[in-house]
Amino acid sequence: MSETNKQWILHSVIFSLKHEKGSEAASKFLADGERILTSIPVVSGFRVYNQVSVKNDYDYGFAMEFASQADYEAYNEHPLHQQFVQERWATEVEKFLEIDYMKPNKD
Repeated sequence: MSETNKQWILHSVIFSLKHEKGSEAASKFLADGERILTSIPVVSGFRVYNQVSVKNDYDYGFAMEFASQADYEAYNEHPLHQQFVQERWATEVEKFLEIDYMKPNKD
């Protein structure tokens, strides 16, 4: 993303699944999430993480970038995102914390 883009957003979510950590079902959820969410055109820089800090009890993370607030809103409203949330996230995620960052304006 361009340093001059003041609307750039880093969207991240840490979460734990109802599936056993490291299980085949957990691996499938992570792979399906990446496959489905990266197919949405406004998503860039998608990453999947195993959360390793002892300071919280979440297991995984997704992070992605958006070039603008409009792109972030388009992602949230996109049918593939909404379907993933309804069919997979709502049924397989035990708990989560969502954090969105925007680079501070230095003007």
